[in-house]
Amino acid sequence: MKSQKMSEPIRVTKSFLPPFEEFEERVKKLWDSGHLTNHGTNILELEEGLRQHLQQEHLWAVANGTLALQIAFKALDLQGEVITTPFSYVATVSSLVWEGLTPVFVDINADDFCIDASKIEVAITEDTSAILATHVYGHPCDVKAIEAIAEKHGLKVIYDAAHAFGIEIDGKSILDYGDVSTLSFHATKVFHSAEGGAVVTPHADVSHKMMYLRNFGHNGEEEFWGLGVNAKVSEFHAAMGNCVLPYMNQITRERKRVIERYDAELANLNQAYRFRVGENVSFNYSYYPFLIKSEELLLKLRDAMIAEDIHPRRYFYPSLNKLPYLSKTEMPIAENISKRMLCLPLYTQLTNEEVDKIVRIVKSVLN
Repeated sequence: MKSQKMSEPIRVTKSFLPPFEEFEERVKKLWDSGHLTNHGTNILELEEGLRQHLQQEHLWAVANGTLALQIAFKALDLQGEVITTPFSYVATVSSLVWEGLTPVFVDINADDFCIDASKIEVAITEDTSAILATHVYGHPCDVKAIEAIAEKHGLKVIYDAAHAFGIEIDGKSILDYGDVSTLSFHATKVFHSAEGGAVVTPHADVSHKMMYLRNFGHNGEEEFWGLGVNAKVSEFHAAMGNCVLPYMNQITRERKRVIERYDAELANLNQAYRFRVGENVSFNYSYYPFLIKSEELLLKLRDAMIAEDIHPRRYFYPSLNKLPYLSKTEMPIAENISKRMLCLPLYTQLTNEEVDKIVRIVKSVLN
């Protein structure tokens, strides 16, 4: 008697994978050449492809999004305090602490979950060197207000744009704003290279510094521009990125399909708030955040989903001001939202039938 194949769990995300033979072809060339890292043909192709796709002249690939942040801090010579958001992935803040900088939290907006620009100025002290803001779920921060504050007080601006691949605001790339933007190409992201990231800047001098910072400071084989680390991307990861990049239109289209189906089916729930992006924003459909009326309901919904082998994620939880290695501060809006935010499954391979199954569970709990 044949055993029945168990259905796969539905996870919060699943990496898009290109046709295997396309990746295999690139790997075969690596096998033949033996050039596995140190700026081979794949990484050079990937960087140029990303510059063209994102319309950014000064872009350098790095090994992951956390290193991208650390290199940004070094390139801008940050010291002392950095104003930042408590509602982001832990790397936004842990990278600051790792580099000997002091995060100073400013609470978030309750509608778009980004740092509340109206509260930044009161947090500035003589020790403040920069503002580090996150484009949460791909929703742009109030970049114009942040720019005005930074210019007034002589501060640098870094955007954690890990969620913001390809996003534009009023027809302009979100990466055009700030002194440096950092990207993540982790396997969970809309565009990925399994592991990876990038740093982007409008400034040629900062670009040059980040270029050598990521490669031990090398200037050729026998000279050095200055201090650096090893943040290079392997040819295998770059090969994956090169295979994924041509499929971005398809990836965006399929993720949009899933989001539109969620939106249509969950439109009339009064126990949850569905995330909406401004009409002036070209979205990348990176996440489906679902803000639920209470933490009690969230936990009930999560448990009901897990019972059906569906795995949403509390993203982000906890609020970063609660990290054990930081001095305790109160961020009431971020703390409240982090307790009630649940990201529903979203990926290109998610079928309409699977979306409908998720919707049925959501309705059964929240109605």
